[in-house]
Amino acid sequence: MAYPFAEIESRWQRRWEANRTFKTPNPGDAGFNADAPPFYVLDMFPYPSGVGLHVGHPLGYIATDIVARHKRMKGFNVLHPMGFDAFGLPAEQFAIEHNVHPRVTTEKNIETMVAQLKSLGLGYDWSRRLATTDPGFVRWTQWAFLQMHGSYFDPVEKKAAPISNLVEKLEGEDYLLGITGELVWSGIDEDMAALSGLPIGARKWHTLSKDEQNDVLDSRRLAFLAEVEVNWCPKLGTVLANEEVKADGRSERGNHPVVKRPLKQWMLRITEYAERLEDGLDGLDWPEPVKQLQRNWIGRSTGAEVDFDVAGPAGDDADAGRVEKITVFTTRPDTLFGATYMVLAPEHPLVEDLTTPEQKEAVDAYVARCAAMSDEERQAAAGSLPGKKTKSGVPTGGFAVNPVNGEPLPVWIADYVLMGYGTGAIMAVPAHDTRDHAFAVQHDLPIVQVIDGPGGTDTDLEAWTGTGPLMNSANAELDLNGLDQATATEDIVGYLEQEGRGREKTQVRLRDWLFSRQRYWGEPFPILHGPGGEIRPVDEADLPVELPEMEDFRPAPPEEQDGTAPPEPPLGRAPVAWRKVILDGVEYSRELNTMPNWAGSCWYYLRYLSPGDDDRLVDPGAEAYWMGADDPERSGVDLYVGGVEHAVLHLLYARFWHQVLFDLGHVSSPEPFRRYFPQGYIQAFYYEDAEGVRVEASAVVDAKSGKPAAEVQDRDEAELELRCEGRPVTRHFGKMGKSLKNAVSPDAVIQTYGCDTLRLYEMSMGPLEQSKVWNTADIVGVHRFLNRVWRNLVGDDTPGEGSSEGGSTPGGAPLVSEDEPEAELRKLMARTIDRVSRAMDQMHFNVAVSALIEFNNALVARETVPHRAAVTLVTLLAPLAPHLAEELWERLGLHEGRYASVADAPWPDADPDDLVEDTLELPVQVNGKLRARVTVPADANRDAVEAAARADGNVAVHLDGLDVKKVVIVPGKLVNFVAG
Repeated sequence: MAYPFAEIESRWQRRWEANRTFKTPNPGDAGFNADAPPFYVLDMFPYPSGVGLHVGHPLGYIATDIVARHKRMKGFNVLHPMGFDAFGLPAEQFAIEHNVHPRVTTEKNIETMVAQLKSLGLGYDWSRRLATTDPGFVRWTQWAFLQMHGSYFDPVEKKAAPISNLVEKLEGEDYLLGITGELVWSGIDEDMAALSGLPIGARKWHTLSKDEQNDVLDSRRLAFLAEVEVNWCPKLGTVLANEEVKADGRSERGNHPVVKRPLKQWMLRITEYAERLEDGLDGLDWPEPVKQLQRNWIGRSTGAEVDFDVAGPAGDDADAGRVEKITVFTTRPDTLFGATYMVLAPEHPLVEDLTTPEQKEAVDAYVARCAAMSDEERQAAAGSLPGKKTKSGVPTGGFAVNPVNGEPLPVWIADYVLMGYGTGAIMAVPAHDTRDHAFAVQHDLPIVQVIDGPGGTDTDLEAWTGTGPLMNSANAELDLNGLDQATATEDIVGYLEQEGRGREKTQVRLRDWLFSRQRYWGEPFPILHGPGGEIRPVDEADLPVELPEMEDFRPAPPEEQDGTAPPEPPLGRAPVAWRKVILDGVEYSRELNTMPNWAGSCWYYLRYLSPGDDDRLVDPGAEAYWMGADDPERSGVDLYVGGVEHAVLHLLYARFWHQVLFDLGHVSSPEPFRRYFPQGYIQAFYYEDAEGVRVEASAVVDAKSGKPAAEVQDRDEAELELRCEGRPVTRHFGKMGKSLKNAVSPDAVIQTYGCDTLRLYEMSMGPLEQSKVWNTADIVGVHRFLNRVWRNLVGDDTPGEGSSEGGSTPGGAPLVSEDEPEAELRKLMARTIDRVSRAMDQMHFNVAVSALIEFNNALVARETVPHRAAVTLVTLLAPLAPHLAEELWERLGLHEGRYASVADAPWPDADPDDLVEDTLELPVQVNGKLRARVTVPADANRDAVEAAARADGNVAVHLDGLDVKKVVIVPGKLVNFVAG
């Protein structure tokens, strides 16, 4: 009979909760083991969806639970918490659609998910549970925002510092203000300052009015207000992040139209940290592709800013009253002699000034057309995405002057140039850039080769983008001909700086973080606006600023949003008593936008360390211990597991947030996540009817066999007659989830097979980092393995002895003996310990399951199992199938001693002597083809190995009549006879 998994699993889950088995003390708490090393393992916390978990969600949770249990058995103090990312647009939209407050549905969803997670046997320290909506958590999210608002990035120290430090520097004239408001360190020499257009003494702090001083400080805060172009969704009534807008320019949530419009928004100055965010990746234990994703998002490149004087149609002097120069950023200043035209982004602020009357109609029409294009369409035009082979554009009629050869360059506008990177203007070098080349060919513009190599000026040839010495690159003062790129770049940048026509520049693609949302269900900003527009932070003693209770928290209807007036967020309809605050006799208005749900996810890992601390963001002692401040080999969470879809923005934002807190002295580790492991997905078939409408996968049957589609999914679709409620459907393949209607509930699997079976099946499907195909029929094999373990160690013929909680389970005394394992079994035990231990360290859990199956199979034919072998099997199984392991541990009588739970048992070590093999099995090849396998002593020399191989009958047959020219022996690996 099957082992009683339902009774065993429910009993041990109750026991763990009652005994607080997985509660983890902090340094200084009772029960803390100061001699054990720390290990902090963390899941990306989930959003509490109303539909609960499907079997794809626990993949990473099971993996981290296995790691946590293994590390605990290896003697580590393990911290493994769980919480919920509970703010956000989905909860708000669900609440609006069902006319219920989002807090009600969110808290209900959290309780549902907690029950599901506990049913999976996950050993979380539930005493540290949090939700980003908890008032205590909101308080410290708001506090962290105020830290950024009260800080600036010191350009000399390259770190955040209190804004009061900047005031001291300005008052002491350590910094001066340039004529355009730039901060200039007083250590800059006068010649350099003049070249930069920032003469020393142009503006001193004491010469500014109070309002001007506030403007200067506000413009340098890490959290600041700015009017920026945003993705505005009138239907949802909120700004959307770029990742929330689909390629067709519609919202991911609800498929509503999204438009661009300028709005005054809170921003975080993440661009100041671009260099640190990129350089810091080198020291992290992350997959290289994930690091590259972040590097690409940051987009740091070094080159030069070059100033091109504006000229009339024939290269005459610039027209009076019009713009005098166009500045471009280029990573290839060495190719400046090859620039033959210039291109501005259609929205570039200089377009109007540069456009001649003759071109105004064409330019205006083109600008209007580009304004209607989505970002993705513009990226396609820029060559970032496929699908755009032709390059459209129109000339402005204006000209600029190449600063190194005096040639007039026609200035065009084109959709393939974007304002989001560089200066929104490019110098086009068509001989050596594929986009510029295509544009030049299409519009019959000059092509001048300046790098020696294939290609050239012939329009039938491709642009040469490779390396080579410079050519056609000289003037009276500068000769780059024959130089390599690095030397030429250094020479030309020096020349431009000397002539006052350019400067070295590092540019990033990263933009400052738009941090405002026009939603109700988010953290309120702790900001007050005064009657004169002044900004006053809420006093820390008055945190948290909680959301007001509102019956109507919908966004303003689309018909009330004409696209001109600033939209009113839902909080604009909050009670006056909440919106208005009187301080020192002055009436202030609260900020009506809310923070994005990114805010809480940027720092939640810190709150787990001391969730009950009302006085600090995090307890310094706990943070230093768990985040590795005293260990140079550790910095941050030891293992962070989550989907690769969060590998860019979430990880980048959290790293920025953490680095600011580090600079300000609130945390001791410079990075939040030392090791990141991206899990794969669980995939499954989904089904669509003739109209392309998705149907519930669980309702699809094969009409030929009468079986549910899940039971015949291994067959080709051509062999099946798939129907849903009588309608024919087609089968497709994708990530399991609600949107594809192919989710499988873990509750049903657990009810049928047990939690341990689900855990082992998900881990045995393949490497954790790879996506895998769910097949319910395959679960049976793993369940059969656990039944064999039960029968090997307990059997099912004797009555149960009962448990400490009453009741009884089938099976009685363990089928074990005190006999010592024989030599062969000892060697198998050692190999299994070694294989499973290495698999655990490498997170190759499928390999661990395979090794345990092999070990258990060796015990099947025995009447009794040696006690040492039984203990080894149960201990190795414990992280993977903890309920069955706990039951067997107790039945072996081991719970009465020092280790009341197998979770606290020591991980076994393989006996080195038993890992030494006495014999080896070697494959034998003849001319590369396998002909036999022979067994030889492990210490056999080459002559003995060759003799054994020749003695095999099949090898002898295939060597008969041939001349053996060479015998290749790879020690311990193979033998190959080369014969002819």
